[in-house]
Amino acid sequence: MKKLSLLFFVLAMACTTAFAQITKEQNIAEWTRAKAYTKAYLDAMPADGYAFKATPDVRSFAQQMLHLAGANYMFSASAAGKTPPAETAKLDETVPQTKEAVTKAVLASYDYVIDIIKSIPAEQMSQEVTFFNMKATRGLVLAKAFEHQTHHRGQTTPYLRLKGVTPPQEMLF
Repeated sequence: MKKLSLLFFVLAMACTTAFAQITKEQNIAEWTRAKAYTKAYLDAMPADGYAFKATPDVRSFAQQMLHLAGANYMFSASAAGKTPPAETAKLDETVPQTKEAVTKAVLASYDYVIDIIKSIPAEQMSQEVTFFNMKATRGLVLAKAFEHQTHHRGQTTPYLRLKGVTPPQEMLF
């Protein structure tokens, strides 16, 4: 079991490191695609499903999406060596959990990430920054941000199914 766990860890690190090595233009294209994919999820959930929780002890659909958005700001600002905008610190507590407000906040977080990527010169993507008291390259922090938003978007798939909604088709390209 330990060998299998180690294999999965090594594969995950290799995939994340490979993502960190893509070009600036590819990175922007991937985040643009991720934004469209997340929008499809936001659009698919009926307005009355934004407060829905799959079980009482998990985030609601809106809270999942707002958590994703808040992390988009935090990760990408860290990659740029900036502080995220103050109003983005607790989106899941400050944004009304309506379809319109959540959609606006989430999509704005993707625009922020894309703007951050555009602002970082390509040759600086391999520079180290401090992230969660660790050192990582700007590219790796952005790769971790991408992994995080994918994870939380994926977590909302059962929410849609439990509300009787077919999740959007995967947008791999």
